[in-house]
Amino acid sequence: MLQQKIPATVITGFLGAGKTTIIRNMLMNAGGKKIALIINEFGDLGVDGEVLKGCGADNCTEDDIIELTNGCICCTVADDFVPTMQRLLERDERPDHIVIETSGLALPQPLVAAFNWPDIRTRVTVDGVVTVVDSAAVAAGRFADDHDRVDAMREQDASLDHDSPLEELFEDQLTCADLIVLNKTDLLDGEGIAAVRSEVAGRINRRPTLVEARNGEVPAIVLLGLGAGSEADIENRKSHHELEHEAAHASGEGHDHLHHHDHDEFESFALRLPAISDPAAFVERLRSVIEAHDILRLKGFVDVPGKPMRLVVQAVGSRIDTYFDRPWAAGEKRETRLVVIGLHEWDFAAVVDAVEKAA
Repeated sequence: MLQQKIPATVITGFLGAGKTTIIRNMLMNAGGKKIALIINEFGDLGVDGEVLKGCGADNCTEDDIIELTNGCICCTVADDFVPTMQRLLERDERPDHIVIETSGLALPQPLVAAFNWPDIRTRVTVDGVVTVVDSAAVAAGRFADDHDRVDAMREQDASLDHDSPLEELFEDQLTCADLIVLNKTDLLDGEGIAAVRSEVAGRINRRPTLVEARNGEVPAIVLLGLGAGSEADIENRKSHHELEHEAAHASGEGHDHLHHHDHDEFESFALRLPAISDPAAFVERLRSVIEAHDILRLKGFVDVPGKPMRLVVQAVGSRIDTYFDRPWAAGEKRETRLVVIGLHEWDFAAVVDAVEKAA
């Protein structure tokens, strides 16, 4: 008897868009579906996996959460993702649904294409690609390049490559989507939300569904059950790099000038810091560090003396959220651990020094 294919949902979106929060809320309201999670993060500290393991959802235990930390999932499909999927599918108890959270720096296209591998395509289908957008960051112009300035510089030197890695990645994540979640709309007024809708729609040719969300609250029935079969439509969702490659091939040009998708534009490091007795003051000092060094993303856990629970810190730009998520476990080492992500050209030593002094 043929078994029905297991649906898989790919949740993508740039650093700090709110992917983990959306997944956490979805797990708590999944109507009893047994869900397996595959989580990929950029950086050495698995914050998102730890947060999801602490959510306490009966339908997704720690054994159902698989973390991939050997690199960005879009660059390690054959080495990491495919073997992980094969092991997951060999389990005695099949999940009802698989949810994959990509790194904020990942292209979803190679991952979706991997579902066409022979060992996977007969047993799993991509139910849908959900791209989460930080609406406030879009409204602030975080992903917009100054095109007039770029064009002027190219006129002076045609060999210059001024493509913004943030802008291209943002558009590639949108292009692959079946559903786009405009998250954090509570930080904008009606006019701001309308502008973000227009900005997002103007960056893609396809017309996926757009929904608005506050605090990552999207009903599971909206996220799961899209039935898109996205792997069969991957040819219509090509990334900038794929399109550039095709254009170069068609023109007979070499590939030396092409922009390759790697993560040389971004750097991350993890830090262990002492206990923080005054979290509010620590957050204010962190905000100053983030603004001074243009840190893209900062996240982790803080040990607050006298508190039985660990404090989660999540920063996107200078916007910082904190909350206590779970008690420190018996035998667990209490410590402050942070991962910091920024653009390659930052002064690494200065950033490390500034974060350490903030503690």
